[in-house]
Amino acid sequence: MRREIEIDGVRIADDEPCYVIAEIGHNHQGRVEQCKELFRVAKLCGANAVKLQKRDNRAVFTRELYDKPYDSENAFGATYGAHREALEFGHDEHVELIAYAREIGITMFSTPFDFQSADFLAAFDLPAYKIASGDLTNIPLITHVAAFGKPLLLSTGGATMDDVRRAYDAVRPLNGQIAILQCTAGYPPAWAELNLRVIETYRTAFPDAVVGLSSHDSGIAMSLVGYVLGARIIEKHFTLNRAMKGTDHAFSLEHSGLEKLVRDLTRARTAMGDGVKRRYVSEEQPLYKMGKKIVVARDLPEGHVLAAGDLAIKSPNDGLPPYEFDKLLGKRVRRRMRADENISFADVRDHD
Repeated sequence: MRREIEIDGVRIADDEPCYVIAEIGHNHQGRVEQCKELFRVAKLCGANAVKLQKRDNRAVFTRELYDKPYDSENAFGATYGAHREALEFGHDEHVELIAYAREIGITMFSTPFDFQSADFLAAFDLPAYKIASGDLTNIPLITHVAAFGKPLLLSTGGATMDDVRRAYDAVRPLNGQIAILQCTAGYPPAWAELNLRVIETYRTAFPDAVVGLSSHDSGIAMSLVGYVLGARIIEKHFTLNRAMKGTDHAFSLEHSGLEKLVRDLTRARTAMGDGVKRRYVSEEQPLYKMGKKIVVARDLPEGHVLAAGDLAIKSPNDGLPPYEFDKLLGKRVRRRMRADENISFADVRDHD
């Protein structure tokens, strides 16, 4: 079984660099130019992809919730429905954003929250789709999107293993390009709730699925831990300014954070190496000074029988290594030797 998918020509697998998604969500605040700037900066930081969200709000929310007054400091409308509508991009905006993403060389895809939005996005032939944590149990939507034949990323916040298995089993007969992302659906979650070892659990349970981490925590450190545990997709919320209006900005990465994340994930892949312990050229000079050798502790006459007190262990490291110490004891020196002089097996003979 091959644990790999391909998004927009980029292969994602254990032996490839980590795939980094800048989750824009609605941090664009309904402004196309602001969304383009988020794309531009994400590309500058080295992200592989940017991701949006798409809702047909009348289809997603009950009339009661849609019409409910919304007086949050983060509101973009007087009702919850008006707030959500202010943050949605339509056909023309998507045409413009897809063209811009292609122009600057960054992959764009999206999360559909309903059937209408899924079909809306499919008309643009996006290179991948993501299912939000809240829809992991929405098997009808999952199978509908899986049938598009594009890589499908399943976010698993708030799920049980039964929920994850059910979604995987629904997708697998329709679409073999599956990624399962460990996620905790807190915004942000407590550190104790990140449960990053679930990444290992997913890798064992789903050996043909790419495993990743969609993390809502603040900072980049836990993403690096996730990578070491086997996550090959990292998704982080991204903003231009954490002080902006909106619920997601506060825990999103800014320019410097995303740039450091991409940098450190690249370094981590290199630093993990191949597991073969070896000595490197860069270590030779430090170990010359820090390492030790065996020397004569005091002036010795020819024929002297060596005892422990006749030998010392000192730097620099340009002689017989200390692990040979006991092999010298009881030997006779072949010649007169001076204090601090290197001693080797050529300088001794067996005691008669």
